[in-house]
Amino acid sequence: MWMRGGTSKGGYFLADDLPADPAARDQFLLRVMGSPDPRQIDGMGGADPLTSKVAVVKKSQRDGVDVDYLFLQVFVDQAIVTDAQNCGNILAGVGAFAIERGLVTAQPGETRVTVFMENTSQIAVQTIKTDNGHVIYKGDTHLDGVPVPASPIAIEFKDTAGSTCGALLPTGNVKDVVDGVEVTCIDNGMPVVILRAEDLGITGQENRQELDGNDALKARLESIRLQIGPKMNLGDVAEKSVPKMTLVSTARAGGTISTRTFIPHRCHASIGVLGAVSVATACAIPGSVCEPMANMPDGQEKSLQVEHPIGHNAILLTLDDSGDVISAAVVSTTRKLFDGTVFI
Repeated sequence: MWMRGGTSKGGYFLADDLPADPAARDQFLLRVMGSPDPRQIDGMGGADPLTSKVAVVKKSQRDGVDVDYLFLQVFVDQAIVTDAQNCGNILAGVGAFAIERGLVTAQPGETRVTVFMENTSQIAVQTIKTDNGHVIYKGDTHLDGVPVPASPIAIEFKDTAGSTCGALLPTGNVKDVVDGVEVTCIDNGMPVVILRAEDLGITGQENRQELDGNDALKARLESIRLQIGPKMNLGDVAEKSVPKMTLVSTARAGGTISTRTFIPHRCHASIGVLGAVSVATACAIPGSVCEPMANMPDGQEKSLQVEHPIGHNAILLTLDDSGDVISAAVVSTTRKLFDGTVFI
């Protein structure tokens, strides 16, 4: 089944329908997507990392969990399939897919689907609108980056801190300096390196095309990424899709912070869901790169707007009495695009 999840889209497969051997599975998915090829002309991929994604779903054997979800990023122009990161956008379609495939029974009104994210051993709880045993896809919730509104899906993330790197601040520091640039390295669901845009000689308000065409900027970002990766407990990241590199600046549209994110070598059209969670969390940490410029609301329940090139992502953070982030939630949408047979 092909689905849009958040601001990404890709193939959703039942685990039993794919080869059990990971190497054989990856070769199959490369053929499905048409990789490696910049146009992915011989496959289903859309010539962009955001449209070359895969969800592998199965009924869970874990107590209190409905389904297990493995995210796979299929590179566009390289013969690489990686499970090194999670994807909160593709996650948005997992619950609906599970209902469509009969792994979860739809309930009257709404259905809660508890998802175990295999990439990072995290739990996400989705609340999906359902009626007469079916997912309701049509609705009035607008997601920046998606032209047509759809039914809202509430997603609450649990125990996301250090999901990939082993610690919320994996280097042990709120700030590090690499190549003379201050960075904050954080992992609250997605490993992200946060940098001030002005420190890289840009405003942080450039569009995606401008940033993708700035080879000098991309070279500096990659130099920093390669050096900081091992310090984030990620090892050699030369062929990994993490950490993401997020350039921040003062919000210009009434939000909390403005972002431009490289994923890692191309500029994201918006920002990943879990990447936005990590950035929002960094805004709440005293002394981080982005904390001084963040427009933070008062209270322990904070609704933040993370601005990106085509709008913003809304993130709800809950803090404890000491100011630590204890939970994060987002509202996303999904849509079933087609269900059929793919040939290799």
